[in-house]
Amino acid sequence: MIITKTPFRMSFFGGGTDIEDYFVEYGGSVISTTFDKYCYVTVRHLPRFFEYKTHLTYSKMEYVNEYDEIQHPAIREAMRMLDMHELRLTYESDLPAKSGLGTSSSFAVGMLNAFYALKGKYADRKKLADEAIYLERVLCKEAGGLQDQIAAAYGGFNRINFGKDGYEVLPIIISPERKKRLNHNLLMYFTGFVRFSSDVHKEITKGDSQNKFSLLQEMQNMVDEAENILTDEKRDLDDFGRLLDKTWRLKRQTSSAVSTESIDTLYEKGMEAGALGGKLLGAGGGGFLLFYVQPKYQKAVQEAMKDLLYIPFEFENSGTTVVHYVPEYYESKKI
Repeated sequence: MIITKTPFRMSFFGGGTDIEDYFVEYGGSVISTTFDKYCYVTVRHLPRFFEYKTHLTYSKMEYVNEYDEIQHPAIREAMRMLDMHELRLTYESDLPAKSGLGTSSSFAVGMLNAFYALKGKYADRKKLADEAIYLERVLCKEAGGLQDQIAAAYGGFNRINFGKDGYEVLPIIISPERKKRLNHNLLMYFTGFVRFSSDVHKEITKGDSQNKFSLLQEMQNMVDEAENILTDEKRDLDDFGRLLDKTWRLKRQTSSAVSTESIDTLYEKGMEAGALGGKLLGAGGGGFLLFYVQPKYQKAVQEAMKDLLYIPFEFENSGTTVVHYVPEYYESKKI
C-alpha cells in the first residue's frame, strides 16, 4: 500500500502568465506558495476476489474492468499512461475541489507519485510536475496554466519563471521572522462558490486578446516588485498587501468570469474593514478569498467576514511526499 500527501498552493502574483500561449512569446513569472492543507492518495493492487478489476473512490465510487469504463479523466489517462492495472485508489482532501487552490493538479501530482511508488520506481519533482502537466493539459485537454502542477510537486515559497525553453523554480529567500509575519498577516476565507478552473480559463481566452496581453504584462511586472518587497528587509512588508490589491483589480479586467458581484461585494467589505489588499485565489469565479491584514485590523476583518468560513493555515515546504510505503508482490494480469 502507498499513501502520498500533496499540498495545495496559493498564487500571489503573475497568474495567467503561466499559460503557454502567453509565456512562449512574452515569458512569464509567478510567485506562489504551498500551505498546510493537503490531498491524500492511497493506492494498492486490488485482490482478485471481485467481479471488477479496479475500484476508485473520490467524490464518486467506480467499479470497472477496462480503462475506457473509468469516468474520471485524470485517473483514466494516468492509469493508461503508466500502464497501471487492478487498483484500489482512494482520494481524500482537506479542502473542497474546484476551489481555486490547484486541487486537481495536486491530485494529479499525488496520484502519479503513488503510481510510481507502487511500481517500485522513484520519480523526482520535475518528472512528477512535467507528467502532471502532460496529463492534465494534453491527455485530458483541460485549459489552464502550468504553475499548479509545479507548485504541488516542488512545494515551498517560490518564484517560477516560464519561457519557450521550459520553466525554472527559484525559492524566494526570506528571513524566518519576516516570512512568519507575512503568514500571520494573511487571512483566508471560503466563499462557498466553486467552479472548474478550466471553465474560467476558457472564458478568459475569449475577448480582446491584445488588451488581455497588455494586462498580463502589467501583472507580470508586479512579480519583480513583489519579490523585492519580500526579500529586501528595508522594504515595508505591508506593501505586499497593497500590491495584491493592484494585481487583483487588474486581473478582474481580464474577463468577466474572474469575479462575480457577490465576490466583489465580499472583497470590498474586507477592504473597508481594514485589509490593505487581497485577491480571489485561482483562476476566478469562486473559491477562497485571501486578504492581507495588519494585526490591528484583523478583528474588524474577521467580523466583516463572519458569514464565511475562516481557514487558518501555515506555509509549508515539502511538496508531494510518500508518507506510507509498503511494497507488495504483484504479477501483472492486464485488463
